[in-house]
Amino acid sequence: MRVTVEIDADGLARVEMCRGDGNAIDLAMARALLGAARECEKARVRAVLLSGQGRSFCVGGDLKEFGAVSGAGLADHLTEVTDALHGALRILTGLQAPLVVAVQGAVAGAGLGLVAVADVGLAATDARFTAAYTGIGYTPDAGVSWSLPRLVGSLRARDLLLTNRRVTAAEALEMGLVSRIVAPERLKEEAVGIAGALARGATAVYGATRRLLDRALSVDLDDHLDLEARQLTAAAGAAEGREGVAAFLAGRRPDFRAVARRGSVDGAGPDLATPPDSSPSPPRRGVAGPDRPTRKG
Repeated sequence: MRVTVEIDADGLARVEMCRGDGNAIDLAMARALLGAARECEKARVRAVLLSGQGRSFCVGGDLKEFGAVSGAGLADHLTEVTDALHGALRILTGLQAPLVVAVQGAVAGAGLGLVAVADVGLAATDARFTAAYTGIGYTPDAGVSWSLPRLVGSLRARDLLLTNRRVTAAEALEMGLVSRIVAPERLKEEAVGIAGALARGATAVYGATRRLLDRALSVDLDDHLDLEARQLTAAAGAAEGREGVAAFLAGRRPDFRAVARRGSVDGAGPDLATPPDSSPSPPRRGVAGPDRPTRKG
């Protein structure tokens, strides 16, 4: 088994790659990630925590497998790998559920792409990042050439992709590749705590907020202000918005999970899974392609 999925009572899906220390992505691993993403989608999870077992999070593609495929068969093989891996990324970034990614040790190639789609990216202080692609004569996949310029800027992205220099956790935090760094012994606890809190939060509102952030990269301020106004109106009239305000006025914690359970039975007001306007949403961070699925949650 290359990927495990555990879903707890709060709706937190803990997805862990467990293929040796490096978690290199071969065809079976790519398909396993796609299967895990589909399981999260089917279960309508409320948050996803993606991690890698062992000393390293993910060292990228399995070059031993790629090297063993001869001639024209390599193109077909890599197409199968990227179809599965990119399918997993499209699903994970299309969920309403926020995605937390926790990394340690080596992060390279497609592993970098997995980090780049995170809503919250945690890195242990021993994490080291490198693009690696051009060093073996390959070009990027996993959305890396799309996500890096957006996260760290065009000039830094060119530097990282062309020179393949290693980036420390501290530098990754400074350039915006990850959002937090923690001691290695605290990585798991911190990641579970953050992902668990998100799973107990307002899932539909998280999804809507992420869509607003995505669209901010492709519209001007005037249009974006209109988008914000329409989305806020929809959110306020939906069950999560009503519960949040009622809880505040009553001096209690909101119970967004109960709202979700009631909504599945009797409806929950405006559906925040559907954007308030009909214009197409651009891809999420790190994911390219016009055929992303509509967010579900």
